Amino acid sequence: MPLPFWLLLAGVMLPYIWGGVGVAFRKKEFGSLDNSLPRDQQARATGAGARALGAERNAWEALAVFTPGVIAAHLFAPASTLAPTLAMVWLVARVGHGGAYLANIPPLRSAMFFVGFLCAVGMFLIAGKVL
Repeated sequence: MPLPFWLLLAGVMLPYIWGGVGVAFRKKEFGSLDNSLPRDQQARATGAGARALGAERNAWEALAVFTPGVIAAHLFAPASTLAPTLAMVWLVARVGHGGAYLANIPPLRSAMFFVGFLCAVGMFLIAGKVL
């Protein structure tokens, strides 16, 4: 399997990682987890628990742009040497984004979001033979 697809798989794991972090923070904040109405409890989370939820949700959203970009680049430019590099940078940026979210460093979080977004768009530009 080409490297960008392995990196996509790693990216698919990120929402689960940030979600697990959020579970730990919710358990600490509320004393237990509400498995009957977990989304209600998530909505009441504050501080790091709320930021973990934000990181999880944004990680899901980022996949909606990156996934078709990886597929398009693979279909239309399978020999690209830039696609694996962009995929690696995307994953590093997405890990950085979640880490900055949890650490409450908004400027770094925004920068990591922007880098990841540019990498995802770059995959489409590779597919279109623009890059």
